[in-house]
Amino acid sequence: MNIRAIGIFMLSAAFLTTAECRDRIRPEPVSRSSGPVGNGVNANGTVSMNGSKNMYFQAKKQQDVGIFNFETKTVLLNSGYAMPITGLGTYSLSDEVSAKSVSEHLKAGGRLIDTAFFYRNERGVGQGIRQSGIPREEVFITTKLYPSQYANAETAIEEALERLDSGYIDMMLLHHPGAHDVQAYRAMEKAVKEGKIRSIGLSCFYISELDRFLPQITIMPALVQNEIHPYYQDNDVTPYIQSKGIVVQGWYPLGGRGHTAELLGDPVIRDIARTHGKSSAQIILRWNLQKSVAVIPGSSNPDHIRENLDIFDFTLSDEEMARINALDRNEKHDWY
Repeated sequence: MNIRAIGIFMLSAAFLTTAECRDRIRPEPVSRSSGPVGNGVNANGTVSMNGSKNMYFQAKKQQDVGIFNFETKTVLLNSGYAMPITGLGTYSLSDEVSAKSVSEHLKAGGRLIDTAFFYRNERGVGQGIRQSGIPREEVFITTKLYPSQYANAETAIEEALERLDSGYIDMMLLHHPGAHDVQAYRAMEKAVKEGKIRSIGLSCFYISELDRFLPQITIMPALVQNEIHPYYQDNDVTPYIQSKGIVVQGWYPLGGRGHTAELLGDPVIRDIARTHGKSSAQIILRWNLQKSVAVIPGSSNPDHIRENLDIFDFTLSDEEMARINALDRNEKHDWY
């Protein structure tokens, strides 16, 4: 999720069933001190591993990049690391509330936490991870640099590491375009080479921004976070990003900015929810996953945190997916 809380091959917008995802990678944790490894992305959209176990999740050789694995609940990034496809957004949560929510999320089986400098809760996120009792190497931490930090990004990266107190950062993003954004991204590239960050990416970047930005950098972004929900489906931008071998993650998956109640109460969503014995939120999150869009819904409610993770025991039909697809209003709920 962004301030709010956002080439290889085109990923299908059609849903993936559990059967289609069988026999893919199983995650294997790595040592806390290990840094990134040099895995090569092949022309056919697969990643060749160099034999090192120094990966957040070790994947089988030739595993397809960007394919959602509904069994392991991960997706292999073009950086060679696997990322959970569901997570917890922490926008607007204080340090204290973040620590509690993160701990609840991890104890419930979640493994991805999304934070940012702008959220002012990186210390709380780090504390929650330690309080959970879950080993650091099993947790995927995403944080972001804000435009006010871009001119001094190397210092900002060190400060994020200090606040999180996590040894390394799994994913760092630029929060959105701004002055000195290329300079800041190059600082993140340097931190990848130094083993401080494992994967890097962007948030709130759309086609024109990416066309300007990508020719100026060396490491292809592993992830782009954008606002995506049934009322704003980003149907032009998402396939464009995915066609470059970049995973897409949606912030505001449940509407956000005062629109959550309207979206959760949508008659189409509610009807499908009744069919599956699920909540509206679970239907929306599952819809995202079946469109190969990872999700980071935010919550401080333990029941909602657990509910948001319980979306792997059912599948939306083609007809149900089409009904939700038809809800698109091109209605953006934030300014970027």
